[in-house]
Amino acid sequence: MTALDDADLRRLRSRLEAREAQLREEVRALDAESSDTPGGAAQGVEDIGEQGEERIRGAVRHAEKERDIDELRAIAAAQERMAQGSYGLCVDCGAAIALNRLEVQPAAMRCVPCQERFERSHRVGARIPPVI
Repeated sequence: MTALDDADLRRLRSRLEAREAQLREEVRALDAESSDTPGGAAQGVEDIGEQGEERIRGAVRHAEKERDIDELRAIAAAQERMAQGSYGLCVDCGAAIALNRLEVQPAAMRCVPCQERFERSHRVGARIPPVI
């Protein structure tokens, strides 16, 4: 059982919902931006240097969208754990996740030691596709 009280859960649920709304808006904006520029190319790109810069900007936008979608998935998983009554418990070891960690990262699914172990054994961070 989690050590979080009802007030903690309400506050953290609210933070998750607010962040979810913010991320959904960012993804919508990125989608709208890419639909405004057919084929992902900017209007008025004149030379090869500008084309290269536009490809890099497109790759960064893609990485930003991917990061936002990954965070939306983490939020959905946290909301599901709340519904199941397991929110605030580490998915690896079952220990309670410290409230201060959840305050900073409400979608956290691991305690700090398990998260450090996970990051040592898994690739984490932004994935920017190669630009051709």
